[in-house]
Amino acid sequence: MTRAIAPIWTRRRLPPAADPAAAARLIEEIAGSGRPWARSPEGAALLAAIGGNSPFLADLARGETATLDEIFAHGPRPALAAINAGLASCPPTLARAEIARRLRVAKRRAALIIALADIAGVFRLEDVTAALSRFAERALRLATDHLLADAAASGTLRLPDRAHPARGAGFVVLALGKLGGRELNYSSDIDLVLLHDPAAHPYHDDAIGAQFTRIARALVALMQTRDADGYVFRTDLRLRPDPSATPPSVSLPAAIAYYEGLGQSWERAALLKARPVAGDLALGRTFLAAIRPFIWRRGVDFALIHDIAAMRRRIEAEQRRMGAGDPLARLLGHDLKLGQGGIREIEFLVQALQLVWGGRDPGLRVPATLPALRLLCRAGHLAPESARALAAAYRFLRRAEHRLQMIADRQTQRLPEDEADLRRFALFLGFSATPAFVARLSRHLAAVARHYREVFEAVPAAPAALDFSGPEPAPATLASVREMGFARPEAVAAAVGGWLSGRVRALRSERARELLSEILPQLLAAFGAQADPETAFARLQAFLERLPAGVQLFSLFQHNPALIARIAAILGAAPALAEHLARAPGAIEGLLAPEAPPPPARMFAERLADAADLEVAIAIIRTIVREENFRLSVALMEGRLDVDAAGEARSALADAALAALLARVLADHAARFGALPGGAMAVVVLGKAGSREMMAGSDLDLMLIYDHPESVSESEDLPGRRRIPAGQWFLRAAQSFIAAVTAPDADGPLYAVDMRLRPSGNKGPVAVALGAFIRYHAETAWTWERMALTRARVLAAAPDFSARVQAAIVAAIAGAAPAALVRADAAAMRARLAREHPPAGPWDVKYRDGGLIEVEFIAQALQVIAARDDPALLHPATRIALTRLAARGWLTPAEAETLIAADRLFRIVQEMLRITIGPQQGAALAAGALPPLAASTLLRAAGALDIAALHATLNQTMADVRRLFIRHLGAP
Repeated sequence: MTRAIAPIWTRRRLPPAADPAAAARLIEEIAGSGRPWARSPEGAALLAAIGGNSPFLADLARGETATLDEIFAHGPRPALAAINAGLASCPPTLARAEIARRLRVAKRRAALIIALADIAGVFRLEDVTAALSRFAERALRLATDHLLADAAASGTLRLPDRAHPARGAGFVVLALGKLGGRELNYSSDIDLVLLHDPAAHPYHDDAIGAQFTRIARALVALMQTRDADGYVFRTDLRLRPDPSATPPSVSLPAAIAYYEGLGQSWERAALLKARPVAGDLALGRTFLAAIRPFIWRRGVDFALIHDIAAMRRRIEAEQRRMGAGDPLARLLGHDLKLGQGGIREIEFLVQALQLVWGGRDPGLRVPATLPALRLLCRAGHLAPESARALAAAYRFLRRAEHRLQMIADRQTQRLPEDEADLRRFALFLGFSATPAFVARLSRHLAAVARHYREVFEAVPAAPAALDFSGPEPAPATLASVREMGFARPEAVAAAVGGWLSGRVRALRSERARELLSEILPQLLAAFGAQADPETAFARLQAFLERLPAGVQLFSLFQHNPALIARIAAILGAAPALAEHLARAPGAIEGLLAPEAPPPPARMFAERLADAADLEVAIAIIRTIVREENFRLSVALMEGRLDVDAAGEARSALADAALAALLARVLADHAARFGALPGGAMAVVVLGKAGSREMMAGSDLDLMLIYDHPESVSESEDLPGRRRIPAGQWFLRAAQSFIAAVTAPDADGPLYAVDMRLRPSGNKGPVAVALGAFIRYHAETAWTWERMALTRARVLAAAPDFSARVQAAIVAAIAGAAPAALVRADAAAMRARLAREHPPAGPWDVKYRDGGLIEVEFIAQALQVIAARDDPALLHPATRIALTRLAARGWLTPAEAETLIAADRLFRIVQEMLRITIGPQQGAALAAGALPPLAASTLLRAAGALDIAALHATLNQTMADVRRLFIRHLGAP
């Protein structure tokens, strides 16, 4: 028989034969069986690579000469596809012995094909593991279908669809471990969890559990029983819930109850890779959805790192650690998986970071190690250098692992114990000499160990010895606390002693107290460094007293020591943020998020994917908005964001929140009252939200505008509901939307909403038809309403309707009264505001004469005047509107520069006082009464030397603004 060698096998660098005689024998045997291609250079090299290095593969080659013909002639992929297709088309009703034979023969052939493709470099690591995993899935599906069909044929099980036994069968095979991640080893066990749903078989009695136990045991036997044809896969069911106390197939309710109540950290890591591979796949997806909150904790869970590190240390205790000395001697017998710097360390590191961050970022929830490394790097949780080094090491170690297992089909990761065997293995791996292999392996192991330690073993050093264990603190401890900056060290010591004795809820667990003891020196040093240490410490004390649990927080601090100083600054300088932390400790996690979080729209889409109903969606949206606003406030306070960027970010957050909420509300409304074909609703934001200048605690100025075709006067029919008129439909939808935005929880509403800028103010309907809006502004609107519209933006509407609403807004602005009347109305409105809202104090930069309100009035009134002839000049952002007004001659460049600088300075003062003091309290303080840290934060943001200089700048700026207000609009 003559077959050509496919081009894919040529020009490959193949490993030399460690045993040339064995290689020659295999070549001679294959060639002597009528296959002259075995003597060709390519064929001989391929056969020598397996015959001279792997007795197992040599035996496979002797028994599978026809398979060799196929793969040498056509390449590995068509041959593998044919094997998998054969399993997929095999009738599951065949006899058990025939099913077993076909599975074992297919495994033998697949093992030979994949090994040759790996050795020759035709397959990359991902190709090898994917091919092995794909075959395992096909084998499990055929075996499971056969067992279900057999049980149905015997009358012990009823199936909804005998032609497709797995469909709706109420029995699923979940793959975990390497198979779950599609990373199966060459000679690996397959880790399975078998589940059945008793509810799918209500016609059975309690014996249904026993029936699925029989099926489970038969499945294991089909997979791993060895005979003359070989075996399929060794199978391990020990990752199922509570394996010592549960049967091989666990009922779905029992499994869910176990993970919800008793699941451990290592099981979260194991289930990270879980996926249904055979049987009732829909049942598997239902189960994984049910336990998703167990796997992916909503919070950033740094306590998990301790648990995983402890698991790793237990494994290390059973392994021979690499020590100093000769590199070759250290590597003899080294375990590539469990040893220091091995595969398990890479997997632990990746899984830990996924579980820590995956609750907040669903994009990290991938089961395979190499893709997860890339995603963690892209998300900013792993440095690019670390990700590259770990990926390179993983590829090398997995390749070496596969070669070890190919030698004798043993599930081993341990290198040979003697130098001669190690030399032969190095040759099989493609190294010409042992030292080159030792050097490469040592470099990878050292890199993995280094990056692993950076994540798991970095513990901050204590700056001072502190002892709070006795009834009275030691004098040396009090002296250390005093040196840290505390004027009353006895009070600090008494509070800390109470913490360490478990008097607060967060510190009742021994683990929490251990963690606090480790970070206590850093914690006290950071709080002692604040301008008012006692006040900062008192806020810390209040924070800890309201904390439900401490392990996660203290673990967070331990692994991120720089976070301690940031929290100290927040608690010292910003009581409003401190209060938010006390109410929502999870907000700390936002401080660890990458500097560039995903766009708000994507964030809402990902987090809302699992929201079952409107109430859940509202709670998720509320949480995201609070987390992000807190993060932005801290970034502002720390100087990492300026006031313009923060305003745009807060506004984009509000835009995305309102858009997500409106979509949910309208969908819920249509489900309850019927749809309104062709109808559309737009959310119009005005004020600071409209100008993209939102601050901490900003209200939302909203207007809701709708429209529908004239031919549609009522909602569609809905069973059990009467149709409702279109106008009433939109009014109810608007009320539902406003209720969703303003519905309070323990911490208040999502946003406070002001709707007084809608047509007719509080006397008008909550939502207005587009036609009514146009008529109102053509016939009735006041100047101040048109001024307000200059900061209007349309969001959460279909593009065509959004454009129509925006055109109506521009037309309303351009239809204003003559210029003289606009100026007079603006001046009169400013005078009215001065009477109704006198400034609360010297820091009230909004309402003081020449303050922010006058800058905004100048920009708005001049836009209303100019828009009659030049509507393209309009822009909602004050600073951009002023720039455009100057470009068209309505202001001089110097005037615009003065007003833009004033607008920015006033917003800086407003924003920083809101963050550090509170929305109302800061404006009312006396000029020199700012707390020290609030003052320093404000001075840094405003670029002023001291409070006196800042007030002088404010006074001069306000005088300049008042002068320009009078020049352009008249005296108030």
